[in-house]
Amino acid sequence: MRRRTFIKAGGAATLAGLLAGCASPNEGSSDPTQEPADTTEGTTVESGDEETTADSSYSVSMTPVGEVTFDGVPEKTAVYMPGYADMLVALGHGDAVASVGQKSRFHTGPYDELDGVSIDKSNLVDLVNSGVTRETFLNIDADFHLVDPNWLTNVFEISTEDIEFLEERVGPFFGNTIFRRTDAWHDYEYYTLYGAFEKVAQVFQETERYEAFASFHDDYIDRVSQDVPSEGPRGALVWGGEDNPTSFSPYHLSGEGANKKSFHDLNVRDAIANSDVEALSESQRSKIDYETLLELDPEVLFVRGHEAKSREEFRNTVVSFMQDHDTASRITAVENGDVYRGGPIFLGPIQHLFLTERFATSLYPETFSGELFDRDELADIVTS
Repeated sequence: MRRRTFIKAGGAATLAGLLAGCASPNEGSSDPTQEPADTTEGTTVESGDEETTADSSYSVSMTPVGEVTFDGVPEKTAVYMPGYADMLVALGHGDAVASVGQKSRFHTGPYDELDGVSIDKSNLVDLVNSGVTRETFLNIDADFHLVDPNWLTNVFEISTEDIEFLEERVGPFFGNTIFRRTDAWHDYEYYTLYGAFEKVAQVFQETERYEAFASFHDDYIDRVSQDVPSEGPRGALVWGGEDNPTSFSPYHLSGEGANKKSFHDLNVRDAIANSDVEALSESQRSKIDYETLLELDPEVLFVRGHEAKSREEFRNTVVSFMQDHDTASRITAVENGDVYRGGPIFLGPIQHLFLTERFATSLYPETFSGELFDRDELADIVTS
């Protein structure tokens, strides 16, 4: 596999900076991984479709790396963002995943509802725990790195020279940071969840399976959207990873990024975006308290950092604490019991289907209940 080009944007941040805000070692910590807002202008490498050459090799192009030529389907893939790992599971290549950024943020519970779909997380390298370094990637020895190289060079102490060394000694890089759109260094083309999913399908020669999955998704979202009000509830999305949270990192629900898709699909309005509260970004680290949330007074409140909890565990800890708090208890969402887990930070296509169902049945219980899509049909697409 041969690398062609990638944009070397920005400088590397320190690892200490990462652990202070870009990614936390476990889901229950108070450190957020932020994603809102929308800045899409800047340098772009033209995206292309899959090209097959006479010698049976093929090329796939994706910003920012550009065109990469493959001699065969990758067998061992280093992944950072779990949303991309979920894409490989959806394409029937979960056994190719060799790593994720943090195992605690790779939420595999939905696979339990799909017959024959699974992944063994115990065999995956946790990159943050192991250290995101040249040496860690050398030890993984993957023939393909499904990671935006600019994510590594701007968030970790890894250089463009390290990336080039790994491409020459191990395997090429390919991918785009799609989960959020707030990083100043990401001044090139973004992809939607399914735009990135299609590129990954081309790499793994699974275009037919991708098309079946995309068709399933389209039918499902079309059916749900017919019964969703054009103006959904005013919602606030925050990070508050503690059982008794008293301060929060705010997001913009109206912002772009793959992990906002379920909110957009269900027409949830943003209670924060039109205020003077700034959404989290790489440079914006401010927090808000219950007084600010009371001024915003969202009708529903989504709290990230609790995906490892069941709905009951979340209500018995976070929601119970808010209901007993003098200020929090006066927020409309808390008064009405409309406080929910906010979903994964890194969202893949399988996870999105289940999360949309979870939000739909919570937000519109008089309209939606039970299972909103056929588990067996989806499992057949993944495993056939």
